[in-house]
Amino acid sequence: MRAGPFACAAAAFLAAIAAMAQQAPPPAPSAEEAAAAPATAVWEFSASVYSYFVPEDRDYAQPTVTANRGAFHLETRYNYEGLDTGSLWVGANFHCGETVTLEFTPMLGGVFGHTHGVAPGYHLTLAYKRLELYSEGEYLFDTDVHADSFFYNWNELTYAPFDWLRAGLVSQRTRAYQTPLEIQRGILVGGSFKNWTLTVYIFNFGWTDPTTVFSVGVEF
Repeated sequence: MRAGPFACAAAAFLAAIAAMAQQAPPPAPSAEEAAAAPATAVWEFSASVYSYFVPEDRDYAQPTVTANRGAFHLETRYNYEGLDTGSLWVGANFHCGETVTLEFTPMLGGVFGHTHGVAPGYHLTLAYKRLELYSEGEYLFDTDVHADSFFYNWNELTYAPFDWLRAGLVSQRTRAYQTPLEIQRGILVGGSFKNWTLTVYIFNFGWTDPTTVFSVGVEF
């Protein structure tokens, strides 16, 4: 018995589906293709506490917490612009260079508590092999007393003879506490283990009574 046109078309359609079902699955991407694929940004966090031991003045702790996701940067500080004062920051991360690397994060912050104001600020890291220059700063526009507006600054120039050890010079300009020196300067020695860091700073030794700072930080 001869099949009609509809039966022939149906048979051809079923044969085509069977052939497609028997085809091999597409090959997995190569290692080069996987490496070239854009990675999904994840949150990265850090926290640190700087403990200040100030001669003939109030000792205090200065905590900082940061959160980064790709170019997006968030940060909060306490006792940085002044005692009993907090600040919240938002910024953008930029990176460039291979042999000499530059990381730059411009930010804008709001300051509240004992001191009130708004502040543009930055983080900057310039590195070459084991030599690194780090700088952070902000200009606080005091919204209560304009004359109290102030530029805060912290700089470190360090050399790392080993991956776990660094040492160098440090300077600071702050109003969180008072010393006879407007720009404080000193030395630092720091060590790291896994995602933890511990650093000791000694400011103003040889110029006036030294201020000692211990910092502990963790990244996760």
